[in-house]
Amino acid sequence: MPKFSASLSITLALLLLQVGVRPSVAAPDEDILGKAEGYPAAPTIGQSRQERFRVGSFSALDTLGPSCTLAPAPVAQALPPETPINFSYRFRGETLTLDDYMNRQRATAVLVLHDGKIVAERYNYDRTPEMRMLSHSMAKTITALGLVKALEEGLIHSFDDTAATYAPELKNTLYGETKIVNLMRMASGAKYSEDYTPDDDRAKYNRITRREGNIAAAKSITERADPEGERFNYAGAQTQILGLVLRAATQRAMCDYIDQKIWQPIGAEAVATWMLNPADKSEVAQGDFNATVRDYARLGLMLANDGLVSGHSVVSAEHLLDMTDASHQPPAFRPGQMLWHNSTYHGYGLQVWLLPGSHRHFVLQGIYGQAIYVDPALKLVMVHTAVARDAAGDGSGAHLGAERDALFRGIVAQYGSW
Repeated sequence: MPKFSASLSITLALLLLQVGVRPSVAAPDEDILGKAEGYPAAPTIGQSRQERFRVGSFSALDTLGPSCTLAPAPVAQALPPETPINFSYRFRGETLTLDDYMNRQRATAVLVLHDGKIVAERYNYDRTPEMRMLSHSMAKTITALGLVKALEEGLIHSFDDTAATYAPELKNTLYGETKIVNLMRMASGAKYSEDYTPDDDRAKYNRITRREGNIAAAKSITERADPEGERFNYAGAQTQILGLVLRAATQRAMCDYIDQKIWQPIGAEAVATWMLNPADKSEVAQGDFNATVRDYARLGLMLANDGLVSGHSVVSAEHLLDMTDASHQPPAFRPGQMLWHNSTYHGYGLQVWLLPGSHRHFVLQGIYGQAIYVDPALKLVMVHTAVARDAAGDGSGAHLGAERDALFRGIVAQYGSW
C-alpha cells in the first residue's frame, strides 16, 4: 500500500503540473496562518478573520453559519489547459515571476485564463481547486448582474427608480428614497464611513443587520453628506439595499434568481453558496459568496466575452458596458478623476472597479486581497484569492494590492499593452 500511494501521488503531481496547477515552494507566514494545525476554520464566524483561522475560514465559511446553495450548470463550461506560463512582471525596480509572487504575497490561489484556456494556476496553504473560496465584496458585482438581468426581463423598469419603488418597506428612509443607479455607483450621498475599524459605520450597520434585519439597519442611516449621484463613497450598506430591491422585484430569493439567470448560464462546474443574514435569512448581498476559483474564472470569462457563453447571451453587452466602461460613467466616477482615499487611480462603474489604461480593464475586488481582473479586448481573466495581513491589502506594508496590480499588468503585457 505505501508503494501504491507514493506512485499515485507522483502521477497526480505530474498531471497537475501539465495543466499548470503548481503549489508554491513556501508561502508567506505559514506558521502564523495555522499550518501546524492544518489551517483550521474558526470555531465561530465572528473569529473567521483572525489570522490563525483566516486560511481555513476563507475556504469553509459556509460551514460556520446559515447559507443558501446555487446549483452548477448541467454541463460545465470547459476551461481547457494550455501550455503554462510563469508570467513575469515589474515591481519596485525588480523583475519577478508568478512563482515569485506566490512566495512573496499571501495569495491562496491565482488562476489566469487567456481566450478561455487556463495558462496558469497556483495554490498556496494547501488550498485545492475543489475548495469554495470566499468572495468578500466581489459578490457586489454578482448582485449587480442579478439587477441587470431583472432590468432586462422588465422586473425592474428603470435604474432611475428609487429602491422603495420595489421594496416599499424602505419608504421614507434615506436609502429607500435613493435611485437604484446611485446605490449601484456607491453614490447615495449618505454620511457613512467604511474603513474596517472595529467601530466604523460599517461595523455598526452590520451589527444592526445581524440582530434586527436589513430594514432596521437601513432606518439607522438618516443623514446625507452630499446630494445623491455626485460623489463616490464606498459603503457595503448600499449593496445590502440593492439585494432587497432584487428580492422584491423578482419575488424570489437572490440565490434562486441568480442561480437560474447568472450562475448556471456561465457554465459553473461546482456548487456555490451565499451566506444568509441570521435575523431575516436574506443573502449577504455585499459579500460572503463562496465558489471555486475555476468558477470565478468562468464568471470572469463571461464578462470578458461581453456577456456571451457558448454563443448564448447571459446579460447584454450594452448593460455590461454600462457597468464596466469608464465612458459610460459620469466624469466624477472615472479613473484619473474619482478621488478615493487620496488616490485617483480607480474609477467605479455599477458595483465594479474601473482601471486606467488604453482600453477597458475592470476588476471585482474584495477585502483581504480577493479580485477578478478582466481585460475584454485581450480575453484575459485573472482570479486572485488571498488572506492579506489587513483588510485593505496594503495597510500593513506588504503592498499586496499594488503588487497584485503589477502582476496583472505583466500578464497583460504578455498579450498586448495596458
